[in-house]
Amino acid sequence: MKKTLVSALTTALVVGAASTTFAAANPFSDVPADHWAYDAVSQLAADGVIEGYGDTTFRGNQNITRYEMAQMIAKAMAKTDVSAADKALIDKLAAEFSDELNNLGVRVSNLERNADKVKWTGEARYTYTSTRDEDTNGKKTKDNADKLQFRLYPTAEVNNNWHVKARLTAKTDMSSDKGDDGNVKLTYVYAEGQYGNFDVKLGKQELFSTADAGLVVDDYFSGAAVTFGKDFKTTLEAGRWNLENANDNIHGAYDATTKKYSVLDAVNDHAANYQGAEFNYAPNKLRLGASYRHFNDAAFKNVATYNDGTSKSDDANIWSVGAGYKFDHNWDLFGAFAQNTEADNYDTAHNIQLSYKGTWGAYAAYRYLGENVALMPTFDTFQVNTKGWEVGASYVPFKNVYTALEYFDGKNLATDRDANTLFGRVGYFF
Repeated sequence: MKKTLVSALTTALVVGAASTTFAAANPFSDVPADHWAYDAVSQLAADGVIEGYGDTTFRGNQNITRYEMAQMIAKAMAKTDVSAADKALIDKLAAEFSDELNNLGVRVSNLERNADKVKWTGEARYTYTSTRDEDTNGKKTKDNADKLQFRLYPTAEVNNNWHVKARLTAKTDMSSDKGDDGNVKLTYVYAEGQYGNFDVKLGKQELFSTADAGLVVDDYFSGAAVTFGKDFKTTLEAGRWNLENANDNIHGAYDATTKKYSVLDAVNDHAANYQGAEFNYAPNKLRLGASYRHFNDAAFKNVATYNDGTSKSDDANIWSVGAGYKFDHNWDLFGAFAQNTEADNYDTAHNIQLSYKGTWGAYAAYRYLGENVALMPTFDTFQVNTKGWEVGASYVPFKNVYTALEYFDGKNLATDRDANTLFGRVGYFF
């Protein structure tokens, strides 16, 4: 008798001690009265998402089993017309009761998607640039650059409306076998929320105008942007743009006498205050656009060609307009014009380009790039303060492999001397 009693007590103690451990795996154990799931279920019941025990009631004063909880969650998961807040609660409950849901044969699609919320894509690219100029004495110079670049693009899903996007970049100069200080740089990172025809971006993001197709600048700024509209889209932006980023393409010579740069150049890592507005209308084959960009920084005072006389403006007010027409699936014509109303010299830029895109691509363009308005344009062959003709071709020889060859033949606007650029690229996407 004593032995039987001891065995019974021992079994009770063991089961009692193990009850907490095995509760999650036991679909018939009660959910503890102080469990957060009750508050979540109460909220979903109040919102009409969970229907309780099937008779449209929820017995809030009675403990329920994990199996019963899973049944309620399964019904809620089948609904699509729920608010974002309720969906977040359902996802959280589904994660907590995933074992019970699996026992019920419910495929927890939300959890499966969560396992793949972060996606990675990337590119390895090689570029060759040969810049050939003629100085004021007629002497020709040649500068070649062989670059390797590795890019990673992580994209993370926060919920149905919000995503986080970023780019990591590493560079190597093949001629010196030297990397970019051995660093992988965070080129941009921002959170993007999409609600129908309304889009908001917060963080370091693209600074590019669709209206002028990158005639003024193609870089990244830190701040906020909102876009709204369908056929007629409006974009409003504000933040700061680091002028040092322009140094990749703009190399101004410093004059010790005047203490000015020949073109816009970063001085002590200047970051300009930036505000912009853009309007685009594209109902069919025709597309029209206009944009305004305002930059404010003392670096503009240090540009020798920026103002005449004693005027020293630290502003850049740049207007641009663009228009394009897509004749058919292959042929496209686009032109744009931009002007900096604060600059007195080299204050305009314009561009017109005819493009063909099929199994291979080709284009021909004429570009005029005044240095005080084309601050960092998108063109691969870009040289400061130039005008001239450009031709290019691209081809995809294999799946996920892109090749391009471009040539610019022009003149320097200040010296009227030759300015030529040969550019090539091979990109591998994964």
